[in-house]
Amino acid sequence: MSVNGMAPEAADVAVDLTGVPMLELVDVHAAYGQIDVLHGVNLRLDAGSVLAVLGANGAGKSTTVRVISGLMRPTSGRLMLNGHDVTGASADALARAGVCVVPEGRGIFPRLSVEDHLRLAAPDRAAIDHVMSVAFEHFPQLKERRKQTAGTLSGGEQQMLALARAVARNPPLLVIDELSMGLAPLIVSHLYEHVRSLADSGVSIVVVEQFAHDVLGVADRAVVMQHGHVVRTGSPDELAGELADLYLATSTGTDHGAGGAT
Repeated sequence: MSVNGMAPEAADVAVDLTGVPMLELVDVHAAYGQIDVLHGVNLRLDAGSVLAVLGANGAGKSTTVRVISGLMRPTSGRLMLNGHDVTGASADALARAGVCVVPEGRGIFPRLSVEDHLRLAAPDRAAIDHVMSVAFEHFPQLKERRKQTAGTLSGGEQQMLALARAVARNPPLLVIDELSMGLAPLIVSHLYEHVRSLADSGVSIVVVEQFAHDVLGVADRAVVMQHGHVVRTGSPDELAGELADLYLATSTGTDHGAGGAT
Protein backbone atom coordinates (compact mmCIF):
# COMPACT_ATOMS: atom_id res chain seq x y z
CA MET A 1 0.00 0.00 0.00
CA SER A 2 1.43 3.34 -1.02
CA VAL A 3 1.67 6.41 1.15
CA ASN A 4 2.43 10.13 1.01
CA GLY A 5 -0.70 11.01 -0.91
CA MET A 6 -0.52 8.07 -3.29
CA ALA A 7 -3.66 6.00 -3.58
CA PRO A 8 -3.67 2.94 -1.31
CA GLU A 9 -5.01 -0.23 -2.91
CA ALA A 10 -8.44 -1.15 -1.59
CA ALA A 11 -7.67 -4.83 -2.13
CA ASP A 12 -4.76 -4.56 0.30
CA VAL A 13 -6.98 -3.05 2.98
CA ALA A 14 -9.56 -5.80 2.59
CA VAL A 15 -7.08 -8.54 3.49
CA ASP A 16 -7.92 -10.01 6.90
CA LEU A 17 -4.70 -10.11 8.90
CA THR A 18 -5.29 -12.07 12.10
CA GLY A 19 -4.61 -9.96 15.16
CA VAL A 20 -3.92 -6.80 13.15
CA PRO A 21 -6.17 -3.84 14.05
CA MET A 22 -8.39 -2.36 11.38
CA LEU A 23 -7.22 1.12 12.37
CA GLU A 24 -4.32 2.35 14.44
CA LEU A 25 -2.93 5.79 15.23
CA VAL A 26 0.63 5.55 16.52
CA ASP A 27 2.06 8.56 18.40
CA VAL A 28 0.21 10.98 16.10
CA HIS A 29 0.96 14.70 16.34
CA ALA A 30 -0.96 17.27 14.28
CA ALA A 31 -1.03 21.03 14.04
CA TYR A 32 -2.84 23.96 12.43
CA GLY A 33 0.03 26.13 11.30
CA GLN A 34 2.20 26.70 14.36
CA ILE A 35 -0.50 25.58 16.80
CA ASP A 36 -0.09 21.97 17.95
CA VAL A 37 -3.43 20.27 18.63
CA LEU A 38 -2.63 16.54 18.87
CA HIS A 39 0.22 15.47 21.08
CA GLY A 40 1.12 11.82 20.57
CA VAL A 41 -2.33 10.26 20.14
CA ASN A 42 -2.50 6.45 20.17
CA LEU A 43 -5.71 4.67 19.16
CA ARG A 44 -6.48 1.07 18.20
CA LEU A 45 -9.68 -0.26 16.59
CA ASP A 46 -10.01 -4.01 16.21
CA ALA A 47 -11.94 -5.42 13.25
CA GLY A 48 -15.70 -5.63 13.74
CA SER A 49 -15.67 -3.60 16.96
CA VAL A 50 -16.84 -0.17 18.12
CA LEU A 51 -14.35 2.32 19.58
CA ALA A 52 -15.78 5.35 21.37
CA VAL A 53 -13.58 8.48 21.31
CA LEU A 54 -14.84 10.76 24.07
CA GLY A 55 -14.00 14.21 25.32
CA ALA A 56 -15.35 17.70 25.89
CA ASN A 57 -15.18 20.47 23.31
CA GLY A 58 -11.57 21.32 22.54
CA ALA A 59 -10.24 17.85 23.40
CA GLY A 60 -8.91 17.14 19.89
CA LYS A 61 -11.64 14.79 18.68
CA SER A 62 -12.43 16.61 15.42
CA THR A 63 -8.77 16.84 14.50
CA THR A 64 -8.43 13.12 15.12
CA VAL A 65 -11.29 12.50 12.66
CA ARG A 66 -9.55 14.69 10.08
CA VAL A 67 -6.36 12.68 10.43
CA ILE A 68 -8.20 9.34 10.11
CA SER A 69 -10.08 10.54 7.02
CA GLY A 70 -6.99 11.94 5.29
CA LEU A 71 -8.18 15.56 5.44
CA MET A 72 -5.22 16.41 7.65
CA ARG A 73 -1.72 15.01 7.50
CA PRO A 74 0.02 14.34 10.84
CA THR A 75 3.16 16.32 11.55
CA SER A 76 4.58 13.07 12.93
CA GLY A 77 3.41 9.59 13.84
CA ARG A 78 1.72 6.92 11.75
CA LEU A 79 -1.79 6.18 10.47
CA MET A 80 -2.21 2.41 9.96
CA LEU A 81 -5.09 0.77 8.10
CA ASN A 82 -5.38 -3.00 8.45
CA GLY A 83 -1.65 -3.35 8.94
CA HIS A 84 -0.62 -0.93 6.19
CA ASP A 85 1.03 2.43 6.79
CA VAL A 86 -1.19 4.97 4.99
CA THR A 87 0.25 8.10 6.61
CA GLY A 88 -0.14 11.00 4.18
CA ALA A 89 -2.60 9.22 1.87
CA SER A 90 -5.22 11.60 0.49
CA ALA A 91 -8.85 11.64 1.60
CA ASP A 92 -9.90 10.30 -1.81
CA ALA A 93 -7.42 7.44 -1.60
CA LEU A 94 -8.54 6.48 1.89
CA ALA A 95 -12.21 6.67 0.84
CA ARG A 96 -11.48 4.30 -2.05
CA ALA A 97 -9.76 2.00 0.44
CA GLY A 98 -12.93 1.82 2.50
CA VAL A 99 -12.69 4.63 5.07
CA CYS A 100 -16.17 6.17 5.25
CA VAL A 101 -16.96 9.22 7.40
CA VAL A 102 -20.35 10.39 8.62
CA PRO A 103 -19.51 14.02 9.37
CA GLU A 104 -20.71 16.20 12.20
CA GLY A 105 -23.85 17.93 10.93
CA ARG A 106 -24.84 14.91 8.73
CA GLY A 107 -23.81 16.40 5.38
CA ILE A 108 -27.17 15.87 3.66
CA PHE A 109 -28.62 17.98 0.83
CA PRO A 110 -32.02 19.35 1.95
CA ARG A 111 -33.54 19.62 -1.54
CA LEU A 112 -32.64 16.10 -2.64
CA SER A 113 -34.87 13.15 -1.88
CA VAL A 114 -33.87 10.10 0.13
CA GLU A 115 -33.60 8.14 -3.12
CA ASP A 116 -31.43 10.85 -4.68
CA HIS A 117 -28.96 10.61 -1.79
CA LEU A 118 -28.71 6.86 -2.17
CA ARG A 119 -28.28 7.10 -5.94
CA LEU A 120 -25.35 9.45 -5.38
CA ALA A 121 -23.84 6.91 -2.98
CA ALA A 122 -23.86 4.17 -5.63
CA PRO A 123 -20.54 3.68 -7.47
CA ASP A 124 -22.37 3.24 -10.79
CA ARG A 125 -25.87 2.84 -12.23
CA ALA A 126 -25.75 -0.94 -11.98
CA ALA A 127 -25.28 -0.72 -8.21
CA ILE A 128 -28.18 1.63 -7.45
CA ASP A 129 -30.72 -1.09 -6.69
CA HIS A 130 -28.26 -2.89 -4.43
CA VAL A 131 -27.40 0.32 -2.56
CA MET A 132 -31.06 1.07 -1.94
CA SER A 133 -31.76 -2.50 -0.87
CA VAL A 134 -28.94 -2.42 1.70
CA ALA A 135 -29.94 1.02 2.98
CA PHE A 136 -33.60 0.13 3.40
CA GLU A 137 -32.74 -3.18 5.03
CA HIS A 138 -30.80 -1.33 7.74
CA PHE A 139 -33.23 1.60 7.97
CA PRO A 140 -36.76 0.51 6.92
CA GLN A 141 -38.17 3.84 8.12
CA LEU A 142 -36.37 5.53 5.24
CA LYS A 143 -38.12 3.30 2.72
CA GLU A 144 -41.39 4.94 3.73
CA ARG A 145 -39.76 8.34 3.10
CA ARG A 146 -37.93 7.43 -0.10
CA LYS A 147 -39.58 10.18 -2.21
CA GLN A 148 -39.38 12.80 0.53
CA THR A 149 -36.80 15.60 0.39
CA ALA A 150 -34.15 15.33 3.08
CA GLY A 151 -34.84 18.81 4.40
CA THR A 152 -38.33 17.76 5.46
CA LEU A 153 -37.14 14.74 7.44
CA SER A 154 -36.86 14.85 11.21
CA GLY A 155 -33.39 15.24 12.71
CA GLY A 156 -33.29 11.56 13.57
CA GLU A 157 -34.34 10.56 10.06
CA GLN A 158 -31.67 12.82 8.57
CA GLN A 159 -29.06 11.07 10.71
CA MET A 160 -30.45 7.72 9.58
CA LEU A 161 -30.05 8.90 5.98
CA ALA A 162 -26.44 9.93 6.63
CA LEU A 163 -25.74 6.48 8.10
CA ALA A 164 -27.65 4.69 5.33
CA ARG A 165 -25.68 6.52 2.65
CA ALA A 166 -22.45 5.59 4.41
CA VAL A 167 -23.14 1.88 4.91
CA ALA A 168 -24.81 1.26 1.56
CA ARG A 169 -21.42 0.43 0.00
CA ASN A 170 -20.40 -1.89 2.84
CA PRO A 171 -17.35 0.05 4.06
CA PRO A 172 -14.89 -1.89 6.22
CA LEU A 173 -14.30 1.21 8.38
CA LEU A 174 -16.94 3.73 9.43
CA VAL A 175 -16.12 6.92 11.35
CA ILE A 176 -19.11 8.70 12.90
CA ASP A 177 -18.63 12.24 14.23
CA GLU A 178 -21.09 13.45 16.91
CA LEU A 179 -24.03 11.19 16.09
CA SER A 180 -26.11 12.59 18.94
CA MET A 181 -25.82 16.27 18.02
CA GLY A 182 -29.18 18.05 18.28
CA LEU A 183 -31.20 14.87 18.80
CA ALA A 184 -33.50 13.74 21.60
CA PRO A 185 -32.10 11.00 23.88
CA LEU A 186 -34.64 8.40 22.73
CA ILE A 187 -33.68 8.96 19.07
CA VAL A 188 -29.98 8.77 19.94
CA SER A 189 -30.48 5.48 21.74
CA HIS A 190 -32.30 4.08 18.70
CA LEU A 191 -29.53 5.20 16.35
CA TYR A 192 -26.90 3.56 18.51
CA GLU A 193 -28.78 0.28 18.27
CA HIS A 194 -28.19 0.56 14.52
CA VAL A 195 -24.50 1.26 15.14
CA ARG A 196 -24.16 -1.90 17.22
CA SER A 197 -26.01 -3.89 14.56
CA LEU A 198 -23.60 -2.62 11.90
CA ALA A 199 -20.60 -3.65 13.99
CA ASP A 200 -22.11 -7.08 14.56
CA SER A 201 -22.38 -7.43 10.78
CA GLY A 202 -18.60 -6.88 10.49
CA VAL A 203 -18.17 -3.12 10.06
CA SER A 204 -15.38 -1.58 12.19
CA ILE A 205 -16.63 1.67 13.72
CA VAL A 206 -15.10 4.72 15.41
CA VAL A 207 -17.67 6.93 17.12
CA VAL A 208 -16.55 10.38 18.23
CA GLU A 209 -18.85 11.81 20.88
CA GLN A 210 -19.00 14.53 23.49
CA PHE A 211 -21.95 12.92 25.28
CA ALA A 212 -20.88 9.48 26.39
CA HIS A 213 -23.85 7.66 27.88
CA ASP A 214 -25.40 6.03 24.82
CA VAL A 215 -22.21 5.25 22.92
CA LEU A 216 -20.72 3.48 25.96
CA GLY A 217 -23.72 1.16 25.82
CA VAL A 218 -22.65 -0.16 22.39
CA ALA A 219 -18.87 0.32 22.42
CA ASP A 220 -16.31 -2.44 22.91
CA ARG A 221 -13.53 -0.05 23.96
CA ALA A 222 -13.36 3.64 24.74
CA VAL A 223 -10.77 6.38 25.04
CA VAL A 224 -11.02 9.80 26.64
CA MET A 225 -9.18 12.76 25.14
CA GLN A 226 -8.08 15.97 26.86
CA HIS A 227 -6.14 18.84 25.30
CA GLY A 228 -5.00 16.71 22.35
CA HIS A 229 -3.90 13.75 24.47
CA VAL A 230 -5.49 10.36 25.11
CA VAL A 231 -5.69 10.34 28.91
CA ARG A 232 -7.62 7.13 29.52
CA THR A 233 -8.29 3.90 27.65
CA GLY A 234 -10.45 1.03 28.84
CA SER A 235 -13.69 -0.87 28.63
CA PRO A 236 -16.96 1.09 28.72
CA ASP A 237 -17.66 -0.24 32.23
CA GLU A 238 -14.24 0.90 33.44
CA LEU A 239 -14.65 4.39 32.03
CA ALA A 240 -18.30 4.98 32.87
CA GLY A 241 -17.62 5.71 36.52
CA GLU A 242 -14.70 8.03 35.76
CA LEU A 243 -16.18 10.25 33.07
CA ALA A 244 -17.51 12.97 35.35
CA ASP A 245 -14.07 13.54 36.87
CA LEU A 246 -12.34 13.30 33.48
CA TYR A 247 -14.69 15.80 31.84
CA LEU A 248 -14.43 18.14 34.81
CA ALA A 249 -10.67 18.08 34.48
CA THR A 250 -11.06 18.89 30.78
CA SER A 251 -13.33 21.88 31.32
CA THR A 252 -11.26 23.28 34.17
CA GLY A 253 -8.30 25.03 32.68
CA THR A 254 -9.20 24.53 29.02
CA ASP A 255 -8.21 27.55 26.96
CA HIS A 256 -10.96 28.02 24.39
CA GLY A 257 -8.89 30.52 22.46
CA ALA A 258 -6.71 29.91 19.44
CA GLY A 259 -4.49 27.39 21.21
CA GLY A 260 -7.26 24.93 22.14
CA ALA A 261 -7.53 21.56 20.46
CA THR A 262 -10.61 20.85 18.39
